[in-house]
Amino acid sequence: MRRVTAFILFVFSLSFALYPGEKPDYGGAIVVGSIGDASTLIPFVASDSASHDICGLIYNGLLKYDKNLKLTGDLAESWEVSPDNLTITFHLRKGVRWQDGKPFTARDCLFTYQKLIDPRVRTPYASSFLLVKEAKVIDDYTFQVTYKEPFSPGLSSWTMWIVPEHLLKGEDLNTTPYARNPVGTGPYKFLQWKTGDKIILKANPDYFEGRPYISRYIYRIIPDQATMFMELRAGGVDEMGLTPYQFKLQTDSAFFRRNFRKLRYPSFGYTYLGYNLKNPLFKSKKVRQALTMAIDREAIIKGVLLGLGTVSTGPFVPSSWAYNPAVKPFPYNPAKAKEMLKEEGWWDHDGDGIIDKDGVPFSFTIVTNQGNIQRKKCAEIIQDNLGKIGIKVEIRIIEWATFLSEFIDKKKFDAVILGWAGLAGDPDPYDIWHSSRTREGEFNFVSYKNKEVDELLVKARRTFDLEERKKYYHRIHQIIYDDQPYTFLYVPDSLVILHKRFRGVELAPAGIGYNFIKWWVPGKEQKYHFAE
Repeated sequence: MRRVTAFILFVFSLSFALYPGEKPDYGGAIVVGSIGDASTLIPFVASDSASHDICGLIYNGLLKYDKNLKLTGDLAESWEVSPDNLTITFHLRKGVRWQDGKPFTARDCLFTYQKLIDPRVRTPYASSFLLVKEAKVIDDYTFQVTYKEPFSPGLSSWTMWIVPEHLLKGEDLNTTPYARNPVGTGPYKFLQWKTGDKIILKANPDYFEGRPYISRYIYRIIPDQATMFMELRAGGVDEMGLTPYQFKLQTDSAFFRRNFRKLRYPSFGYTYLGYNLKNPLFKSKKVRQALTMAIDREAIIKGVLLGLGTVSTGPFVPSSWAYNPAVKPFPYNPAKAKEMLKEEGWWDHDGDGIIDKDGVPFSFTIVTNQGNIQRKKCAEIIQDNLGKIGIKVEIRIIEWATFLSEFIDKKKFDAVILGWAGLAGDPDPYDIWHSSRTREGEFNFVSYKNKEVDELLVKARRTFDLEERKKYYHRIHQIIYDDQPYTFLYVPDSLVILHKRFRGVELAPAGIGYNFIKWWVPGKEQKYHFAE
């Protein structure tokens, strides 16, 4: 999912704008810390947030979300939708060039569409584009798509980043070297990628919206959050997401108040314990419900998030218009959970302390990614909670790239702690929950299948009336929460820290990154200098 941070709750140190008498300077760099490396820089093959962070600076879509989360033009300067809601005609910006100097045209839009629907391309985003009946180039600066049927998320799907036909035609997008040496139309150009260490981008002087002020964007991969925090304090990182402990306690000092700004706002995402529904242990809905009732989610929020979050009730977050407030979380009730498991045949037949059924003990492994302290702590609390009702849980922590490619994509897990982010804009969750989206690399990796949910997801996509769509999503919310393919754990608050030398930072419903090309550092405060 594309990542958009939204809805500011409250902020520490609001003085982000210009100081009196200051004018923007070019130069300097920002160093951003990340626990995970990118997997590929072909945007519609990438399914991880690290890759999307980088792709968002290299590429553009036809449309984008503005600071108020409204669709606006990007590579398209305008567009029209036909009266029957089936055809969108995009009028493209003239004079835009790829970063190698070649002109951007409607041919690139058509090529991107063709690759998105190519079954040989391992993309999790195809479903929105498979509904297109015809895509065609009218002329170099006019691109038109006609849908088979009305498709309400159609416009928002064209925020997908466009790739260059002249560099990728004839290439296998799953293996091409371009994935590590991309060329876009965006504000930053690719410069270097040292696996597991850093990705460096440089400002594009010919960017159609104007050259970014900050000369370099340095994305440092630091798999351990505590180590990253040490780098922040030592000056090796300028921006990172904080753990609740770091946010509340470790940054509550004169040093951090003098040098950094902290922000807290509700995230557009949630964290969950997902069950592999191909595993016989998790086939029963009642068993999954019992597992959720045996997990103390409030204790997780209190102990892991230090209260900086809320219990999740399903696939939509509270700040989304699709959220169903009538859905309430299952109560924490381990006694009831044991009773429900016994009704399904799970109890301790042999007296060894582990419940079993037909001679099979209820034992499984939770996998999650290295470097995320909260997820590790969640796993430990879940392990303890489930142990108290006779379920044996092991925990396995895996390096991010291996975790995605070898465990998630290939469905080689019992249960997984992960999160969905970027659930802003159009809330269409088809790619996560529809039963057709279970191939390798797609988002329904828990293999969830519910006929009514499938039908409602399709109906919602065909409905343009917002209130009618909302009814479908409210029902989807209720069904999925009742089915418990995930134990929905929490919606965390986003906790971000940024060095004070950066000016031009503005807070908006879209967060702070939407206007990154306007950020700048006064010349006297620039730590890094580059020969351009």
